[in-house]
Amino acid sequence: MNHTQYHDSVETLIRYAHHYYVLDDPLVSDEEYDRLCHEVLAYEQAHPEALRADSPTQRVGAPVLEGFEKAEHLSRMWSLEDLFDHEELLRWIERTKKLSDVTHFYCEPKYDGASLNLIYEHGALKSAITRGDGSIGEEVTQNARTIRSIPLRIAYEGLIEIRGEVVIFKEEFEAINRERLSRGESLFANPRNAAAGSLRQLDSAITASRNLVFLPYGVGYNTLEGRTLSERMEWIYALGFKRPPMRRVCECAEEIDAFYREMQDARDTFAMMLDGMVIKVDAINAQEELGYTVKNPRWAAAYKFPAVEKMTRLLDIVLQVGRSGVVTPVAVVEPTAIEGVIVERATLHNFDEIERKDIRIGDCVIMLRSGDVIPKIVKVLTSERSGNERIMPRPTHCPVCGSELLDEGALIKCQNLTCKARVVNAIIYFASKPCLNIDGLGEKIVQSLYDAGLIAGVEDLFGLTLEQLLRLEGFKEKKSRNLLEAIEAAKGCECWRFINALGIEHIGEVASKMLCRHFGVKLEEATKESILALEGFGVEMAESVAEFWRVNSDHVMRLRAILSPQEPPRQSEAAQNPFKGKTVVLTGSMSRPRDAIKAELEALGAKVSGSVSKKSDFVIYGEEAGSKLDRALELGVETLSEAQMQMMLEVHA
Repeated sequence: MNHTQYHDSVETLIRYAHHYYVLDDPLVSDEEYDRLCHEVLAYEQAHPEALRADSPTQRVGAPVLEGFEKAEHLSRMWSLEDLFDHEELLRWIERTKKLSDVTHFYCEPKYDGASLNLIYEHGALKSAITRGDGSIGEEVTQNARTIRSIPLRIAYEGLIEIRGEVVIFKEEFEAINRERLSRGESLFANPRNAAAGSLRQLDSAITASRNLVFLPYGVGYNTLEGRTLSERMEWIYALGFKRPPMRRVCECAEEIDAFYREMQDARDTFAMMLDGMVIKVDAINAQEELGYTVKNPRWAAAYKFPAVEKMTRLLDIVLQVGRSGVVTPVAVVEPTAIEGVIVERATLHNFDEIERKDIRIGDCVIMLRSGDVIPKIVKVLTSERSGNERIMPRPTHCPVCGSELLDEGALIKCQNLTCKARVVNAIIYFASKPCLNIDGLGEKIVQSLYDAGLIAGVEDLFGLTLEQLLRLEGFKEKKSRNLLEAIEAAKGCECWRFINALGIEHIGEVASKMLCRHFGVKLEEATKESILALEGFGVEMAESVAEFWRVNSDHVMRLRAILSPQEPPRQSEAAQNPFKGKTVVLTGSMSRPRDAIKAELEALGAKVSGSVSKKSDFVIYGEEAGSKLDRALELGVETLSEAQMQMMLEVHA
């Protein structure tokens, strides 16, 4: 990088930062911003005389929006130095040990949200201030008061700043975006932007509706006497604040790295988004000795996770036809590495979303991948357009069979029941693990059998012979016999697997188990009215089951005769207990597997539901309980901790 490139890069970073922090409209991925920032920082360290005072590397936070009153922090809110690999971690630890007698480090998640500073005095929440530029932020106290994880009073009379991150849980984020989509509004790019935008709403009622969560990570001004940060944080949690999903005191780089990998492996199981792990010197006196640089505390750093958002280019949009006939657009992107996986395709959901986001072939886009979830396009970088991008027209004919498509708006369907894509995908689903679980009957085998004319539907699987299979290319005797044995083993399957394998629209594994529990294998007894009476079933689901039986009853009867699925075991009448006949919802992390607790409650005669409503009798919560607990409190539903539930059971045992 030369002098001119340095100035151009600083201007680019200023523009990126303005869109990211002020407008909540990121132009690039976090990784792209961090990469450019590191290049600028490296140049500034090599050429200190060229340092620009307005370089983003010299500032903390972002300017205050004009819509809120400005407020001053009692003590400065600092940014953290970023570490990206083991070598940078070793260098940081070495620096801290040169300046102070450091022996232990406190490690906790780095939440991906919006920083907030809470000021308490005489036990009451006095004010809540966003980070702003580190010294002055925005007064958002009324909004903070709507966040249920922020106590309005604490058991401490002194003046203190408690700092943390405001986040939106992933489940809530998806719900908010679905609602915005239904209203034709622009979608939030990620939970971080949703949290920041929700916290800075001028109408606090909007903030209250977003189910924000506050997660403390430290203190600012205080007169506490604790010797270590870990002790102080335990004290803060005891005041009524939420605990992090993981935290640990480590003694060396090896322990820190091991915990970092453990947290990275578990990150997708957490309710909130994480983008790294924060490492802090644990001893308070060592923190005071280490002090600060012009913009960072020397005693803390952020050990960043590999990026899950990447910038890439959309090369093409292809169409896939599913087993129900729905035509889904899929983005073909430049091969992009995300968390060690080369991603070449991403979901676009439907054509309404393509039009709403104005996604065009040739666009530069931001792609998000979380764990094993299919990557998706979250934002188009319209500022990068050259004018050569192409709009993808809505399809009018099936890309597989050529039949005219039914356009229902969000859904575009092929109605040809003999369409090859529909038939093949239905058979693949029928044999999949959550259905009949036929080992060896994967996509390629199904395709080969279909192309050879040996199967035209799921019923034909049970008429296959060894002689037929041996005539196919690649089918040796052992492979053929194993496949036939696996198909035969599907007979006598569990009731719910049979129902699930039918591929009824809107009916998945949970709904299939509920149908079997009440009707057994006899779907003909499941009327629309009786299905609607089941917990969690809506009109769309009931109509889907009733219509499926009306159209496919002969097919289902033939399959039932072939498979002889098991009737569900009859449950003995549960003895009288506090949960018999009650509707119960489980939320949060429990001391035992959630499925085990669910089975225990169902054996007691309870109905365990996945959602909270006015009909719910109890919401039983563990650690990290989220929006379901908040919803229960709003509706006045009785809440029980896991320990309280266990006590009730022991009393009535």
